[in-house]
Amino acid sequence: MLKQHLQFKLSQKLSPQQIQLMKLIQLPTQAFEQRLKQELEENPALESGKEETDALDDIYEDTYDDSADNENIDTDEINIDDYLSDDEIPDYRTQANNYSTDDEDKRVPYAAGTSFNQYLLNQLNTVYLDDQEWAIAEFLVGSVDESGYIRRPLPDIMDDLAFTQNIYVEEDKIVEVLKIVQDLDPPGVAARSLDECLIIQLKRKEQKPSVELAINILERSFDHFTKKHYSKLIQKHHISEEELKDAISEIEKLNPKPGGSYSGNTRMIEHIVPDFSIKIVDGELELTLNGRNAPELHVSKDYSNMLEGYKNAKEKSKSQKDTVMFIKQKLDAAKWFIDAIRQRQQTLFITMNTIMEYQKEYFMTGDERKLRPMILKDIADKIDMDVSTVSRVANSKYVDTPYGTKLIKDFFSESMKNEQGEDVSTREIKKILETVIRDEDKKKPLTDAKLAKMLKEKGYPIARRTVAKYREQLDIPVARLRKEI
Repeated sequence: MLKQHLQFKLSQKLSPQQIQLMKLIQLPTQAFEQRLKQELEENPALESGKEETDALDDIYEDTYDDSADNENIDTDEINIDDYLSDDEIPDYRTQANNYSTDDEDKRVPYAAGTSFNQYLLNQLNTVYLDDQEWAIAEFLVGSVDESGYIRRPLPDIMDDLAFTQNIYVEEDKIVEVLKIVQDLDPPGVAARSLDECLIIQLKRKEQKPSVELAINILERSFDHFTKKHYSKLIQKHHISEEELKDAISEIEKLNPKPGGSYSGNTRMIEHIVPDFSIKIVDGELELTLNGRNAPELHVSKDYSNMLEGYKNAKEKSKSQKDTVMFIKQKLDAAKWFIDAIRQRQQTLFITMNTIMEYQKEYFMTGDERKLRPMILKDIADKIDMDVSTVSRVANSKYVDTPYGTKLIKDFFSESMKNEQGEDVSTREIKKILETVIRDEDKKKPLTDAKLAKMLKEKGYPIARRTVAKYREQLDIPVARLRKEI
């Protein structure tokens, strides 16, 4: 028996335009400027800057159809007047007062000059080396990373010299040349490990008892030193606590990353451009969106003239119809892009304004303990948007505040109950934990269990494992490694 069923299925599918809009919202200011530049280069119907006349105040509304197949467009049905209407001033041409007018976000130039590796090679020119030694030294310098270390094992370097430089030498010869490279400045360069880096620096200092003891400790007891097993060091080296303190003081003066000390080490520095700015004006919070997110865009006047010419033509040839189809495609894209930028501006401003109001107490004081528990859904519900949209704004944008430039996602945190049953932010607990550790007796640093007990006494009943998790998130080492003499 044949049966018929009627089944309804509700599904949600994002259009390509919606996906592109989500991508635009996610872009921070500098990346957005690059995307804008790309669109202006690819679409001749889109132009930036103020328009000279108002002949193109509005683009069409009704003829825009995402699902249309451009190859099947009947050009006789295109209403050219829709593209040439001058009835209204479009939204994107109006000046809003929530954009920053004086753009103070300049790109910070980074120092040009000799690279770190070239700096080392220049020093080698003052050292007498035969041709083979020079080739080995040059290869070793090329293997020095930006921190000043040679991370690759010597057998690998020996193989590379053979295969790429046609230089066949034993490992002992490479070690011999390596010692020469390690005599270059800055002290500690070309070391293969942290202990070797520190020992090289100590050997170039004035040799006195504290320096000699420091070298001895690093050579014989580096593991005990890194784990701060001070009692074992005192016992093994037959020294007093005061002598150990002097030796450790010498080590603490050294540079664990000698490459970073070279001022000509020209690495690209990421420059953060705040997407928003929050200021306190007459006791009230004032939010502005970086003006670089609000470009002035309009449709090319040339495209307007082409459509005008087609409209007035008595006979419409096939080539003219093909041209109109091309123009329509470009105008469709320009219309969408201008509208998408307007939606992006609105979404960014509404989202950040809601976050600002939600965390008003923090922005008025700068006290991180005033940050309220806040998750993405809290903001999404208030502005009636999807959680993913709020996430795109929060994860990639920065806001300039009276207390420094902050990543927006850092204002979000989970909540927990204190002893009074009130919701408190995990950020608040982390701040208190940080303060307790900062003020502890460094000779007897607090274990995670003791920290948990202290937090409980302050009204925050959290488990030891939670304390350990927060401590790790704050990049604070365990008690043993915080110990000082």
